[in-house]
Formats: sequence, structure tokens, C-alpha cells
Amino acid sequence: MRFSREALLELEASRLAPYAQKARDTRGRAHPEPESLYRTPYQKDRDRILHTTAFRRLEYKTQVLPGWAGDYYRTRLTHTLEVAQVSRSIARALGLNEDLTEAIALSHDLGHPPFGHTGEHVLNALMQDHGGFEHNAQALRILTHLEVRYPGFRGLNLTYEVLEGIATHEAAYSPGFKPLYEGQGTLEAQVVDLSDAIAYAAHDLDDGLRAGLLHPEELKEVELLQALALEEGLDLLRLPELDRRVLVRQLLGYFITAAIEATHRRVEEAGVQSAEAVRRHPSRLAALGEEAEKALKALKAFLMERFYRHPEVLRERRKAEAVLEGLFAAYTRYPELLPREVQAKIPEEGLERAVCDYIAGMTDRFALEAYRRLSP
Repeated sequence: MRFSREALLELEASRLAPYAQKARDTRGRAHPEPESLYRTPYQKDRDRILHTTAFRRLEYKTQVLPGWAGDYYRTRLTHTLEVAQVSRSIARALGLNEDLTEAIALSHDLGHPPFGHTGEHVLNALMQDHGGFEHNAQALRILTHLEVRYPGFRGLNLTYEVLEGIATHEAAYSPGFKPLYEGQGTLEAQVVDLSDAIAYAAHDLDDGLRAGLLHPEELKEVELLQALALEEGLDLLRLPELDRRVLVRQLLGYFITAAIEATHRRVEEAGVQSAEAVRRHPSRLAALGEEAEKALKALKAFLMERFYRHPEVLRERRKAEAVLEGLFAAYTRYPELLPREVQAKIPEEGLERAVCDYIAGMTDRFALEAYRRLSP
């Protein structure tokens, strides 16, 4: 038995919820091209994203703890894969388009520079007089302009809905970011946004505990963690590795279940019967519900105070700031230090933007080595 693209499109349309974004209803691509014989447009997009240079580089970009802290901590790549897993779980339960959801999830962090959000803040400050820097906008730039893999166009020529999903991703770290697309986005995009918050909160907690920067007894400050520990019979005064894994798994399960139930309830109450109705709805429909949202905010506040602002983490941030500021200053003052292919982009992009794109594409270790070479 074989399933052609047409058969897959019909099968998808018959089993997805009315409010899901069907691949057969895509608004298409900027540059017309033949579609695959055995893949839907969103499956094709997902595969293109996986083969990009930007996706591969995520393996060596910081989530919170830098790569030199050890091999056991999340990188930007493993975080991305975890967001994709959480997103698919929620999407499947709600009858959404899993292929579109996965494509958005796999591409949502492609625009992150080295050194996590520290890198984003530094580049944004350095680029204030030249258009700024924001990782969602940079992801769109990568996918529509910087990745050159096809002779007929720049970028990957992805479908409108995948690009829309990145553009409407909530910019929690850049309050001034204005989405480039109108409306709320598809429910698939909203689920990815919610899954991002769920995944990084749960897994940053895991990494903080594993690194010893968070101590088990501190978890009693978070009501939800205390409740989950009690439910599982875990002792927060001593949390061995297996118990830690149980706690993090239960935490993820709690938020995923809350997201499915609250989003379903909001969709039913809104009465939306199409993806376009989801876009036009006055507020986002993907949500956790009041109790779970309060719990997530409490967990984020705990992580901000105890983990992200831990002296060891802040010390690494200072190093990252020095590296990126040094690279930017050197390359803008002495453009001849740039690789020739980057120098060739300066007339079109402008010096600062060309330098920013080059630095943003670096992995942590490449940036460190480049800075070392520049140092006297």
C-alpha cells in the first residue's frame, strides 16, 4: 500500500479537528515549486528545516548552562527537540496538525545566537542603531534569506503557515517585538508557544538540580513541586537521580494535561470551526488554565531567582558578554578580519547587519575560539 500526497492530504483532512490547519488549505509558498509525491507541504517543510546549517548549529548553542559545564545539560538543540515532543503530544490530543506543529517547533529557536538569551540581549544592544536583534525575527531571516540551498530563491521557501508560526511566537524576552504577521496565528503555533514555556521550565529545573546550583530543599518554595513530591512519595530533603527524574516527568505531565484540557475548553467556548476563526479570535486559545498558569509563573519566578541569577550562571554570562562585544567591536572596526563570504555581503546588508548575522550564526565554542584568535 502506498499513500500519495493527495491521499495523505485527504486522510489528514478527514481526521483533524475543524479548527486545525489542514495542509491542503495552505496559503502556499512565496516561490511556486512542485510538491513532493509522498509528503504533504508541512512534512516537506519539516524535512527542509532539519537539513539546515542553522539547525545543526543548535547542538553547540547554550540553553542555560554552557557546553563546557558538561555533556549532560540541555543545549538549544535538545531543548528544541523537547519542545517538539511536548507540542506533538498536545497537538495529537486536540486533533491538530502534528506535521505543522513539529515544523514550527523545530524552527522556533533557529535565530538564537551563541550563549542563549545573554547573546540575544548583547546583540540587541549592539544593534540598537541598526534595527536591533530579536531571535524570532532572526529565525525568519534565516529561513527566508540567509540559508541559501536552492538555485531559484533565497531561504527555504517554506509555507506561509510555518513562517507565520515563528512570527507570532510570543517574544517573552523582547517586549518591544511586534509580530510580523497579523492575528493570533494557528492553534498549532499557539501550542508550540505554550510548549516552549512548559519544556524550558521543567527541563531548566532538571538541569539546575543536576548541576547542584539548585538544592532539593529549595523546591519546597514552589507549591506545585511540593504537591507533586508528596503525591509521588518523594523526599525533597534528599532527591537522588531517579527521584529527580520522576519529579520532572510528573511536572511535565501535569502541565501537558493542563494545556490539553484548558485549550479544549477554550476552543469549545469560543465555538471556532476553522483555522481562520482561530486567527481572528480576539485572544489566544492555547492556555494552561488559571491554576496551572499560576503554578507555571511561580516556577518561573523560582528559577529566575535561584537558577538564572545564580552567581555561577551570572559569571558565565559576563564572559559571554565580553566575547560578543569584543567580536562585534573588532569586526566592525576591521571588516577585513571577516571571512570573504561575509565581507561580500556588506554592500547589500550593511556592515553592522552582516557582522550581526555572522556572530549570531556562531556556536558557543566557535565564538570563544574566534575571540581567542583576536586577543593579543
